[in-house]
Amino acid sequence: GKEVIIANAIIAILTIGGQQLFSFFTFSCPCHVGQNLIYGLAFLGVPALILLVVGYALNNQTWRLVTGKRSPLQKETSPNRLLHCKLICFVLCSITGRALVAPITWLAVTLINGSYYVCAMSEYVSVHYYGADPNVTASERRRILAAFPCSQLVPPELTRARDEVILLLRYQSQVAGWLLIAVVVITVFLSYCLASCFSPLSFLHFRYWSSYVHNEQELFDEATDQHSRLYAMQHVRKFFGFVPGSENIKEIRIPSLREWQAISGLAFLKRVDEEHYDYSLLHDWALKESVSGKFLKTDEDS
Repeated sequence: GKEVIIANAIIAILTIGGQQLFSFFTFSCPCHVGQNLIYGLAFLGVPALILLVVGYALNNQTWRLVTGKRSPLQKETSPNRLLHCKLICFVLCSITGRALVAPITWLAVTLINGSYYVCAMSEYVSVHYYGADPNVTASERRRILAAFPCSQLVPPELTRARDEVILLLRYQSQVAGWLLIAVVVITVFLSYCLASCFSPLSFLHFRYWSSYVHNEQELFDEATDQHSRLYAMQHVRKFFGFVPGSENIKEIRIPSLREWQAISGLAFLKRVDEEHYDYSLLHDWALKESVSGKFLKTDEDS
């Protein structure tokens, strides 16, 4: 839908801005044999990998897919295995598509920029630079080529050769970047076409379904927030003797030291029977303990 397109566009724009800042402040080619390739590929690949992992982690569908899969109840309610596997594959493809937006944008922008590729591949260029001694050894040749990304390290007689090598590498890098963009755009377009062809819904019916799912999720989130607030309020009222935000409170409850200790500490989700859980230590205390203890009258005239 439009929301997905807007979200992907925002992610891409933020990635482009981040890449430019990242390059400006951190990238500095070592211009040394053996180190250029590692340094250049690290700047190309590691941020892309991090962005991919972050993309998976920030997608709610990822956690919906993995949360509770080892629960005994999950095995009891699992549908047909083949259908279940198809659904998992579909959701994984959807999650991966969203997660790939930022890393592919990073790779495309860095390749079009060319600096990382020039640094990584300079020592492997198979061209004869001008003014070079034809009898130079292969290791010396690689050492000279590795210094080309750093103009201050190149002798004046090799300036023309350096410019040619840098232009060649930038050409290769930018072509690779545009090819990556073209492949991604075509793949996304064909994927949407295939998905539409095999959809059991008509165009308008699909738009209605998308709207329904979006509205259902919004309403469910609102109900979840309100329901959990009302449920938690019962337990808080039992502990303190009043409802937060109430006016004309006539008395408050003074919890005992033992009760403070009972609701403090680390809490784990605790199963109390076949159908219910305790969500917190306060929840556990409120269900187990009867209302008693010390109450204090409030001064209504103050």
